[in-house]
Amino acid sequence: MATVKSGDKIKVHYHGKLVSGETFDSSAGREPLAFEVGSGAVIKGFDDGVTGMAVGDKKTIQIPFLEAYGPHNPEMVIEMPKDRFPADMEVTIGMPLHMSDGQGRQFQVTVIEIKEEAVLLDANHPLAGKDLIFDLELVAIEGASPLIILP
Repeated sequence: MATVKSGDKIKVHYHGKLVSGETFDSSAGREPLAFEVGSGAVIKGFDDGVTGMAVGDKKTIQIPFLEAYGPHNPEMVIEMPKDRFPADMEVTIGMPLHMSDGQGRQFQVTVIEIKEEAVLLDANHPLAGKDLIFDLELVAIEGASPLIILP
């Protein structure tokens, strides 16, 4: 029976939860997640968790935050003066916003606090610093990408 190894293209159903039991993502009601194992398309702990599974296998994996989205970095919390926001914009806690850096790269931030003259924005991934639990079911292994060897 074939088992998942690095380079395989696979399809997997998943249910992602926090340690508290709160669901943060799930493939329920959607197509299974398709990706190439070891390509960096998913977090390291997820790649490691599917390795060795056979089609039809189900298992639960726990991924420590260091193998997921890393630690929460306090340096990625930004204080932005309120006058930098459009005057007609109603800013609320938990609101996701998009910003761009000096090189034009866009990234998402989340409003975490509203002060009298400023708004605190968190640019960390929403799951940074959190241990994750995934219930997995391997649906398909499609084999590795063809390798072209040149003379």
